[in-house]
Amino acid sequence: MRTSPQPQLTGQNEHLPRVTARAPHLRLPGDLSSLMRGVLIAVTPCLVFGLYNSGYQANQARLTEGRSAPAGWRTSVLEAIGVQIDPGSIFDCVGWGVAFFLPLLVATSLTALACERAFSTLRKRRPSPGLAVTIVLFTLCLPPTVPWWQAALGIAFGVVIGREVFGGTGRNFLNPALTGLVFIYFSYPLSFKGQGVWTAVDGFTGATTLSVAAVGGMQAVQATGLTWIETFLGFEPGSFGETSALGCLIGGAYLVARHIASWRIIWGAVLGAVATVLLFQLGETRGAESALPWFWQLTTGGFAFGVVFMATDPVSAAMTRRGRVLYGALIGGLIVLIRAQSPVHPEGVMLAILLGNVFAPLIDTGVIRVHSWRRSLRHG
Repeated sequence: MRTSPQPQLTGQNEHLPRVTARAPHLRLPGDLSSLMRGVLIAVTPCLVFGLYNSGYQANQARLTEGRSAPAGWRTSVLEAIGVQIDPGSIFDCVGWGVAFFLPLLVATSLTALACERAFSTLRKRRPSPGLAVTIVLFTLCLPPTVPWWQAALGIAFGVVIGREVFGGTGRNFLNPALTGLVFIYFSYPLSFKGQGVWTAVDGFTGATTLSVAAVGGMQAVQATGLTWIETFLGFEPGSFGETSALGCLIGGAYLVARHIASWRIIWGAVLGAVATVLLFQLGETRGAESALPWFWQLTTGGFAFGVVFMATDPVSAAMTRRGRVLYGALIGGLIVLIRAQSPVHPEGVMLAILLGNVFAPLIDTGVIRVHSWRRSLRHG
């Protein structure tokens, strides 16, 4: 069979890649930029409802408790454009949420871009298209009242230590957004814990559902008047984007349909959490948090957001099919275990996913070795 000679690239054309002149051709269905755009589209329901819920919680507290709004430029600007104290007004609630979310987004974006630009210049490469996803996911996990400079320090730590020191996107073994969040969580615990950081109102203390359950169990949660459907929709104190399990469900369905996220990880986490709750309930001794039914565990806190958008990170997650199920089950079980047995960490999602990231290579290695062993038994 005769073949056409390959063209000789000389001079200024030597740097051009060689491509085939005839069929067959191979074309990938997407690139990194399209994948990142898909994640941003999927997180939009959580973002929109998070802005509304943050303002709703603040306006509800100010209306029922007679509390005052935090003094500063936010209140002046909102009053100037006609935003009032009305929990029933979508405009008023979204306006108050935007007033707290936008400064944090600007601070984290500028800081992350500066860090990425510095490393891109040193390595003589283009900035990573995945940076926008890290910024948005990081900001959505912050409490409304966290200082902007702490948010800037956190995203800088996440971008530099969580990703760039390992070579950039695709080479990191930890989720960079979670790395930055854990930095704030342990460096400035008063900004990420307690009852006064989740509602942007002076002097108001509003504990999250998990904090209430960690002290008094399911009876204490029921005493607050909160229902399961409210936790599913997201009408509870919490971070900007973590409260709405419905928004996470919509975003997760989109990611799975686009083959961006693995459904095996999501289902593995759900099964791991449910199995761990049932094991606690079968035991003679259990923590107050384990008294929550399994369907409450799935909708409270950041379980849904973390499992859908953080645990499914294709870089830091397990890669094999069976490994993804085991990886998700490990994360789901660790979330419930930390919630039930740790008196100082009522949430547990961040720590569980980071531990899952650490064990992901080991899980894949074990799955591959077991598969090779079974093949050797079948074929000699």
